[in-house]
Amino acid sequence: MKPSLGMPLFLVIIGALWFLKSVDLFPSTANIIAFAIATAGLLVLVLDGINKQSIVSAPLLMYIGAAIYAVNEEGFATSPLIALGMVFSGCLMLLARSDAVPNKRSRRLPPKD
Repeated sequence: MKPSLGMPLFLVIIGALWFLKSVDLFPSTANIIAFAIATAGLLVLVLDGINKQSIVSAPLLMYIGAAIYAVNEEGFATSPLIALGMVFSGCLMLLARSDAVPNKRSRRLPPKD
């Protein structure tokens, strides 16, 4: 039996993060959170496909990630980004009401014999 892969991966990840922090190449926490939120939005779209739920949640998560980055790195004001986000989310919700966007398919398990 092969030894577990958990400990070597843990050491590689922690060592890489420690190295990046020690040479001042580690991004700020806000940038990491912004990237994680935007990536989550992209994953929702890829894994769930285009449906009435993902057409709202995925772009909105990506917008929130971009807005966090813009505030943190570019110095954008928060209030206009929140207002623009409200308009954007409203437009996405109107788009989701369209008959052209399919409903979410339910994942049903096959019947047991």
